[in-house]
Amino acid sequence: MFHNKRRFGSSSLLGPVTSPHLATCNQAIPSDSYSETSELAGRSWDNLGFDPVPTDHMYIMKCSEEGHFSEGGLQPFQNIQLIPSACILNYGQAVIEDLKAYKKLDDSILLFRPEENGLRLTIGADRLCMPAPTVEQFVEAVKVTVLANRRWIPPADKGFLHIRPLLMESGAVLSLTPAPEFTFFIYVTPVENYFEEGLKPINLVVENELHHATPGGVGQVKAISNYAAILKAQVAAKANGFSDVLYLDSIHNRYLEQVSTANIFIVKDKTICTPVLRGTILPGIARKSIIDIACSQGFQVEERLVSVEELFDADEVFCSGDAVCLLPVGSITYLDKRVSYKERGLGAVSQQLYSALISIQMGLTEDKMGWTVVLK
Repeated sequence: MFHNKRRFGSSSLLGPVTSPHLATCNQAIPSDSYSETSELAGRSWDNLGFDPVPTDHMYIMKCSEEGHFSEGGLQPFQNIQLIPSACILNYGQAVIEDLKAYKKLDDSILLFRPEENGLRLTIGADRLCMPAPTVEQFVEAVKVTVLANRRWIPPADKGFLHIRPLLMESGAVLSLTPAPEFTFFIYVTPVENYFEEGLKPINLVVENELHHATPGGVGQVKAISNYAAILKAQVAAKANGFSDVLYLDSIHNRYLEQVSTANIFIVKDKTICTPVLRGTILPGIARKSIIDIACSQGFQVEERLVSVEELFDADEVFCSGDAVCLLPVGSITYLDKRVSYKERGLGAVSQQLYSALISIQMGLTEDKMGWTVVLK
């Protein structure tokens, strides 16, 4: 963890934090205080997609002079102001997270493993020389934000509330050095599916020149700089009719790493393989959950080097992500050679794992894993 004491300025120009209530999520500003004639009133839950929608509140918390986060609170959803010399604008020092909130039929709300996201944010912040909220602060801030925006959570069969925490260095710098000010905030938006195709199998292309991450880099954390670097390959792939890109390792250019924003799994008989985490692959929370579920259901799970050639002998391939849950892969193209899997719907193993995971996330089955957090 990052513990150095610094002097903090006011150079970020972020508005003042109002109504601090980190102590308990029950103190959140009630969202029904806002007019029901807002954008929500005319919105159909059937037309969500995966695009940002302005909601009622966001959460902001700043770092103190002692290097600790405290006195966070809600503000009306709004634009933020940053000085041009802010560290995030010049050097891109920030980490993000992704969580979901589902609404149950009894109107309670389910969060899925938020403490794992808080822990991953802490690890990412340390890698980028930033202090971070504690895991407890992170989880409580998520609860506060979700409850303050609860009317924006779609019915469970229509989508979910996407939660985006972001920790950034917001202070002014000129040289490449950790900034004097740090800001943590959370905003939310209702969404449907990450891919327009929903659960229809996606088509991937293996990238043979560009790489997602390199050893010693930041591929294992959700640094914002990771994503701009893969846009070129992703745009080219979509222009050629593919859904997304599957990346290989940067040393041998042979071993599978991950899809742009998701982890990859291959299935052969009763064995499920996924690339081993070795500093270049994001440790997805959905990935971790799928491995635990698969093991509990009697599958053999191998975390190891997975060569690109194994794709051509696999029974099924699927990917997982904190936003996408689990998506089947219909085909993969590598060096102009295309391998197809089941053309319609999920394969048997993918379906079994997807059903188990989404049922826990949506509260459709008993959570024997203890992964969900219920908000009333």
